[in-house]
Amino acid sequence: MISAAAYQAALAAAPIVDVEDLIGTGGIVVIAPHPDDESLGCGGLIREACIRGRDVRIVVVSDGTASHPGSRTHPRPRLRALRREESLAAASILGVPPSAVCFLDLPDSAVPRQGPGARRATAAIRNAVEAAHATAVFVTSDTDPHCDHAAAATLAADAVGNLRGCRLYCYPIWAWTIPPQTLLPIPAPEARRIDISAARTVKLSAIAAHGSQLGLSITDDPTAFRLDPLMIDRLSGRFEIFVRVA
Repeated sequence: MISAAAYQAALAAAPIVDVEDLIGTGGIVVIAPHPDDESLGCGGLIREACIRGRDVRIVVVSDGTASHPGSRTHPRPRLRALRREESLAAASILGVPPSAVCFLDLPDSAVPRQGPGARRATAAIRNAVEAAHATAVFVTSDTDPHCDHAAAATLAADAVGNLRGCRLYCYPIWAWTIPPQTLLPIPAPEARRIDISAARTVKLSAIAAHGSQLGLSITDDPTAFRLDPLMIDRLSGRFEIFVRVA
């Protein structure tokens, strides 16, 4: 057990490593529970890996259609298409071509951990890992207080668990919002930070490509989710943080 305050402090004080030391010698796969998590949590890493000529694959797990439940201009099919366009635009900014982005289109806020949908998702992640000859896979943390983030972590672990030579890392998104006194049923994190100063401007551009999540492209739903500017600031600073999953 560890308190959320201690967990967050350990993340912020993690040792700084070189990108090469983090990802190994092969490609990487970044798993995003929602269209935008890849930019928020791994935008700098993706950019740095692309600059180094690595094969980068992005797997977007859910369709992202729960963000604007009250919009009349963007019912679910149109919103799904928009969020896919935003993801492809963000990936292109970071250096990832459309052919390297896979959309699983599982239901937003209901990503399964087991059953047929989960098995298909696990197989798709495994295929991306093999296609990229990946030596590192990145997924949201199962400590994030969002059901889809925890489910994505389970899917990634199932896909990568028996692969030799492939490291699994999680990246925190919502973990920073956990009340400090909360006790987490996990050990102290084996965390690492990478310096993304050189890629920060590109990362911010990728985040900006997700206009629907910034309240820019859909304006008729007062109940819509919007990314908090403070959260964006937290996730687009000098460092990105990754926790090794045993």
